[in-house]
Amino acid sequence: MFTGIITDIGTVQSATQRADLRVVITSSYDMGGVAIGASISCSGVCLTVVEKGAGWFAVDASHETLTASAPGHFVAGARLNLERALKVGDELGGHIVTGHVDAVARVVKRWEDGGSIGLEFAAPRTQGACIAAKGSVTVDGVSLTVNLVRDEPAETHFTVNIIPHTAEWTTLGTLTVGDGVNIEIDVLARYLERMRDALKS
Repeated sequence: MFTGIITDIGTVQSATQRADLRVVITSSYDMGGVAIGASISCSGVCLTVVEKGAGWFAVDASHETLTASAPGHFVAGARLNLERALKVGDELGGHIVTGHVDAVARVVKRWEDGGSIGLEFAAPRTQGACIAAKGSVTVDGVSLTVNLVRDEPAETHFTVNIIPHTAEWTTLGTLTVGDGVNIEIDVLARYLERMRDALKS
């Protein structure tokens, strides 16, 4: 379980295809405090630490993970938003995030909004039904507040504002039109969607 508050930006040092994709990620985390088997959110994807050393850790990304997440995240040189798992007693500064990607969205518009950056994303219509104005959404592991939502026949468009702090301390400040991102809908919306579907059947 995570909060969507990013605590480091890692860089993919290498990605080697084995049975799964072994991804080595450099990080400023103190690896002495990171256990083998620990969960780390890597741009919104919950992955398990399988190896570690001074200034780096390794994870295995399965075919399912790679299929469900945005392309280009787990390749050498890619920058990833990192967050260690929430501990009991930690401050919940964002919202409850599971690290399970619901869909891939793409950036369709970027603009300057005062000192902030405005971003508009297009998400699949199915997941878009669970995105609400003033609600929470996770984009590449970052907890954000949704500003506006607009439904189209096949897609849902939603906008967010990236304040200067978020732009500096996450990868969202470098997003450009056409980039793909991992999105996770609010876990409460996920359960409400399941209840609605169950009651219809």
